Amino acid sequence: MAIGEQPAYLRVAGDLRKRIVAGELPPHTRLPSQARIREVYGVSDTVALEARKVLMAEGLVEGRSGSGTYVRARPEQRTLVRSGFRGRVSTPFRQEQADEDHRGTWESRSEREPAEPRIAERLAITPGAEVMRTRYVFRTAGEVTMASTSWEPLAITGRTPVMLPEEGPLAGRGVVERMAAIGLEVDNVAEEVTARPGLAEETMTLGGVPGHYVLVVSRTFYAGGRPVETADVVSLADRNRVSYRLPVR
Repeated sequence: MAIGEQPAYLRVAGDLRKRIVAGELPPHTRLPSQARIREVYGVSDTVALEARKVLMAEGLVEGRSGSGTYVRARPEQRTLVRSGFRGRVSTPFRQEQADEDHRGTWESRSEREPAEPRIAERLAITPGAEVMRTRYVFRTAGEVTMASTSWEPLAITGRTPVMLPEEGPLAGRGVVERMAAIGLEVDNVAEEVTARPGLAEETMTLGGVPGHYVLVVSRTFYAGGRPVETADVVSLADRNRVSYRLPVR
C-alpha cells in the first residue's frame, strides 16, 4: 500500500459515511448488504464486514437482530455550558449545567465508603480514608441528561450539618454554599474533560446502549488549595457537547 493510501475498508466506510451524512441514506434506512457492498466497491467479504464494523463503532449504524444493519437516527445534541460559579448559591444541577436557560431536577443517594486510590489522590487524602459518596441522576423534561458521582472527605464534613449533601439545613444547595456554612471558602475549581466507552450501568442509566462513548467531566472544588469535593459528571458523547465560557481578568 502506497504512503497516504487508505486501506480498502476505510475507503468503503468513508464513502458510506458521506452518503449517510449527506442524507442519501437517511435514518432507519437499511445499509447495503455485505454482498451489495462487495459488488459495488469490488472488495472482499472481509473488507465489506470491516467497513460495516467501522460505521457501527462510529455510532452511525446499528444492527437489528434478524433484520440487518440500519442507519441510526442522530439525536439532537445538548450543550453542557461550563461558565464558572456566580455567588454562593449553586444547586447540584446548576453546578453540572451552568446554562441559565436550562432547568431540571435530580435524584440522589449518599453513602459512606473508603476512598479508592484514584479518589484519594484527587482529594489529597490517604487511600481508605472515609468519604461521603453521592450519586446523582439529572433530568430535563423527564429525560435523563447526565449522571454524576461526587466524593467529599468526611475529615472535613463529618459531624457537621452539611455531612449529607441532600439532607439537613442546606440540602441541595451545592458545594460552594455548604462549605461556606462550615467556614471554608471555595475559591477555585478544576475541570478535566475526557471521553471513553461507557460502562454498562452508565449507558443504561443514560438511555444509551452498550458500546456508546461517554463524556466525563472530572471536577474538583478547592478551598485555600485544599480539595473539598471531587466529582465525575457523565453524559452520552453523541447527545452532548461541552462548551466553556471563561471570564478574562
